[in-house]
Amino acid sequence: MVSRTTDDYERMALAGCVAITEPAFWAGFDRSSSQGFYDYFHQLTNTEPKRAAQFGINHHCWLCINPKEAEDTGFAREVISIIPEFLNEPTVLGIGEIGLNKNSKNELLILEEQLSLAEKHDRLVLVHTPHLEDKLKGTMLIMDAVDNTKINPERVLIDHVEEHTVGAVLARGFWAGMTLYPNSKCTPQRAADIIEMHGTDRLWINSAGDWGPSDPLAVPKCRLELASRGHHDDTINTISYDNPLEFLSKSGRFAVE
Repeated sequence: MVSRTTDDYERMALAGCVAITEPAFWAGFDRSSSQGFYDYFHQLTNTEPKRAAQFGINHHCWLCINPKEAEDTGFAREVISIIPEFLNEPTVLGIGEIGLNKNSKNELLILEEQLSLAEKHDRLVLVHTPHLEDKLKGTMLIMDAVDNTKINPERVLIDHVEEHTVGAVLARGFWAGMTLYPNSKCTPQRAADIIEMHGTDRLWINSAGDWGPSDPLAVPKCRLELASRGHHDDTINTISYDNPLEFLSKSGRFAVE
């Protein structure tokens, strides 16, 4: 978790976390060169696994250029050309988090090229969906782009789903992730509501640990929320452990022990 202190790994271990996956994402600023991404990918594949291992946590990652930095297609292609060098690192699960930010033409073009990279290397895909009023439109554009490839939707996680997008994602055969934040996107309480409305099939929860207000312990807090509502352990474990394990194991690289 490049944006978090080592203390967060300790807190997660104390809460029962045994494995994490970290997507390549925006650094809080736009990087000025592809070399910056090269160093970032090295950090994700080498430094962070060592930090996590100090607390008995297996660290895995995803690689990409995120949609927020994909508007400059020439720059984005330079970064994409670096990714294959790291794909054979043992902790790399796939390509992500790719997707759309403002639903622009250039973002969509780079999304398609990164989907092609995932298809060529037979890797899982982790998708970032846009914020607020652009989310539904962007989610539909992303799913259409995947449908234009040979990638099986069952090998794609559409992340950051909310009440108005989760149904469409599940209906088209994709996995759906709820990214939990203290205040934005999806709180533990809202996630519990969505689970009660849509069930647990191909749906799971994940904690955000980024540069803004976020909480790596949001998953255990959502587990507590579900328990307080009277949900059985089977439901709670399915949404927070079994479903992530099932999807991530499709990579052939994910380990919890």
